[in-house]
Amino acid sequence: MAQDEILADLLISGGTVVNETSSFPADVAVKDGLVAFVGHPALAPRAKQVLDAKGKLVIPGAIDVHTHIREPGMTHKEDWTTSTRAAAAGGVTTIFDMPNTDPPVWSLEALAMKREAAERQAMVNYGLYGLLDERALDAIEPLAKAGVIGFKLFYGNTTGNLPAPNDGAVLEGFEILAELGLRCSIHAENSPILFWRENRMKAAGRDDAFGHLSARADIVALESLNRSIVLSEWTGARIHIVHESCMRSIPVIRDAKARGVPITVETCPQYLLIAAEDLTGDAGRVARLNPPIREGRQREPILQALLDGTIDILGTDHAPHATEEKQRPSFWDNACGFPGVETSMRLMLTFVHEGRMTMEQYVRMASAAPARAFGLYPRKGVVQPGADADLVVVDLAKRGVIRGAELHSERSRFTPFEGMETVGQPVATVVRGRVVMKDGKVLDALGWGRMEKPQMPKPEPRNLATTTRAILKPDARPW
Repeated sequence: MAQDEILADLLISGGTVVNETSSFPADVAVKDGLVAFVGHPALAPRAKQVLDAKGKLVIPGAIDVHTHIREPGMTHKEDWTTSTRAAAAGGVTTIFDMPNTDPPVWSLEALAMKREAAERQAMVNYGLYGLLDERALDAIEPLAKAGVIGFKLFYGNTTGNLPAPNDGAVLEGFEILAELGLRCSIHAENSPILFWRENRMKAAGRDDAFGHLSARADIVALESLNRSIVLSEWTGARIHIVHESCMRSIPVIRDAKARGVPITVETCPQYLLIAAEDLTGDAGRVARLNPPIREGRQREPILQALLDGTIDILGTDHAPHATEEKQRPSFWDNACGFPGVETSMRLMLTFVHEGRMTMEQYVRMASAAPARAFGLYPRKGVVQPGADADLVVVDLAKRGVIRGAELHSERSRFTPFEGMETVGQPVATVVRGRVVMKDGKVLDALGWGRMEKPQMPKPEPRNLATTTRAILKPDARPW
């Protein structure tokens, strides 16, 4: 073999590889979008491009299973270009986009519209959710066949004003999903309770920063969580509870997992870092989201549940809006949500710096666990030969301050983390072997992102004699 023969496309040299269970010094070589070599530098192949990672970490790219990209239909808030630039800047190599766009993803036509926009613009990989809606149960199987990453059920109200489905329709939807094996992400808040309480407060003249939290007291989340678990346990449908914010949910989740309910759970940085009692004035407007940021005493139990695996995944609920939509005089009129995909890794690396979590724990919650939950592991979520070359180089010593004005979500440059000092940053992001961010600069990679399709374990449906399809047959018996 000639000494100057080039065998790899990219070599990341001199770094320390961190997976969820181990860390070790190693060079990482990439060929044709896959990790081709992980090992001693003396054995590393030559490469066309070398990325120096000396003194830095090499980790699998973060997978954010909860983002709202806003295209099609709401591009005044954000589009696939701005959102995936933000993801690349934040060390996120795969995002899952929620279906509450305009139109919502409840048909093959709507999916095709969103996919076309993503294929033109996305700089990182993406999964697309379908919508579980009582008006479109017949679309579940066609959307699954078309490759959606999973489905989303909005029990709580959301941007797009999609009403919560009837429980009978949810049961039927779960029965279908149980046989398909795809996971359903659930916004678990009880809409009738929260709307009742919100309307009562409005009638009483309440228009203050804590009204939103008061409408969505812990009972709103607990009731919906328990209902979701019951339906999952009965049908065998795999579920994922998004943006868990409530410490009272933790024993319920532990008990469900102990019984074998096929449930995974996520939380977000805002529920670990921000306290409701600090959210007054403009801070309250910016940080308004669903479910709300709760009182400070709930942060540590949520963090501990994330660290011990009761809560499986760190997501963001990245939810950009136009700036004016967060500056309205009435608290009730301010849009719910804010950008998060770009800041999450920096915030969690700061936890690592402070000794509140290990890098291995961060890799588990941000990459390996989401890959497993949604049928992408071990193709993603781990640095090993044969895996997709979705990689991030991390500088644990790099300091910075989060500024909304610097975010790549160009139409939504505000953040509840404004002014927070961080220690540790992603300094290079590699998507399927291509460097899309280096030293904080996002490189031109429009359309490089790929739609990711799940390969889930074999379905395990339950109580098949009582499904809606079964009881529609003449003389069907529920045994």
